[in-house]
Amino acid sequence: MQKSEAARDEWPRLMALAQAGDQQAYTRLLKALVPVIRTLARRQIADEVLVDDVIQDVLLTVHRVRHTYDPSAPFLPWLMAIAHARTVDALRKRGRHWQREVESEDASLLIASSEPSQAPEELSALLNQLPDRQRQVIEHVHLREMSLAETATHNNLTVSAVKSLLHRALNNLRRLGAHHGRS
Repeated sequence: MQKSEAARDEWPRLMALAQAGDQQAYTRLLKALVPVIRTLARRQIADEVLVDDVIQDVLLTVHRVRHTYDPSAPFLPWLMAIAHARTVDALRKRGRHWQREVESEDASLLIASSEPSQAPEELSALLNQLPDRQRQVIEHVHLREMSLAETATHNNLTVSAVKSLLHRALNNLRRLGAHHGRS
C-alpha cells in the first residue's frame, strides 16, 4: 500500500476525531485534502485562481457539513461530491459573470459606434424599435440598474420571464444595431 493510500484510509478516522472536537486531527485532515481537492478541481478548471477559489469553497463546505459525514462510510466519495458541486457552482458563477460582461460590452458597442453626442438618441431609437415589454426590461435592468427580482416585481413577471425577455431584447438590439450601422 502506498503512502497516499494509507493516508486516505486514515481520513474517516480523522474526520470522526474532528467531529468529536479534536482540532489537531481536523487540521491534519484539511491539510491532506487540499492537494486532492486541487486535483479534482483541475480536471474541470484550467484557471488557477478559480481552482484556488474552489479549494476554499470546498474546505468551507466540508467544515459546514462535517456533521453529515458517517465515519463508517468511505470518505473520498463524500469529498468528491462536495468538490464536484463547488466546481460546478464556480463554473456557473463565472459563466454568468462572463455573460453579463458580454452583454454590457454589446450595449457599449452600440453606443460607442456612433458620435458621442448622438449616442443617447441612437440608443433611444433602437430601444423604441423593441416590443414594449423587452424595452421596459432593458430600461429597468441596464439603464436603471434594477435587479432581476425588482424588475420582475415592477412588471408583474417572474424572474425567469424577465431573464427570457432580457435575452430576447439583447439579441434584438444586436440585430437592430447591426442593421442600423448599414443604413
